[in-house]
Amino acid sequence: MHRLLTTFAIAFFLVSNSYAQEENETQETKEIDSVATSLSTDVDMVIIQDSIQKKELKFNPLSPSKAAFYSSILPGLGQIYNKRYWKVPLVYGAIGGSIYAYSWNNNNYKRFRVAFKRRQAGFTDDEFYDLNGDNAPGDDPDLDIDDLENQQERFQQDRDLWLVISIAAYALNIIDANVDAHLKQFNIDNDLSVDFEPFLDLNSVTNDPIYGMALTIKF
Repeated sequence: MHRLLTTFAIAFFLVSNSYAQEENETQETKEIDSVATSLSTDVDMVIIQDSIQKKELKFNPLSPSKAAFYSSILPGLGQIYNKRYWKVPLVYGAIGGSIYAYSWNNNNYKRFRVAFKRRQAGFTDDEFYDLNGDNAPGDDPDLDIDDLENQQERFQQDRDLWLVISIAAYALNIIDANVDAHLKQFNIDNDLSVDFEPFLDLNSVTNDPIYGMALTIKF
């Protein structure tokens, strides 16, 4: 009887130990699977976040150069490349208006230049000698030779000025396209705030109050 009880106790111990070992292995397997799933999820999250970050930080270093090159070939083309279509009329208005002013002053300069040279040569058949056509023979001209010289110099100065303005407008067209392409690639955060509030402090030496205003800009 004693041997039977001993044998039964040993068998029960072995079965219990085997069951406990299987349960521990099952629990460890579940923990490993849970850790693996967690790591897999974390990796997926990291990959997704990284892909989003790369999308947000997309940068084309050649874009400003392309925009400037296009505007140098054809004014306004760089603005179209930057999708700033509303700037195209401004570009052509500035460049076209300055070129027209240059041409108008240049034509008037040539007119007075020709009349001045003929007047110096002794001719009186230029268009400024008798503007209204009512001068009698021997009358003084409507514009004498000094007037012709002054008008010639004035239109020459205005012509040269508009030439400089035309070149400046063309250069600004290129600069605008280049700078605009640079600015388009900056990530401007919408979380901007301005805080303006008064402050009060005490002088550490005299204990006099110090008043002021504090301006804080967060971006």
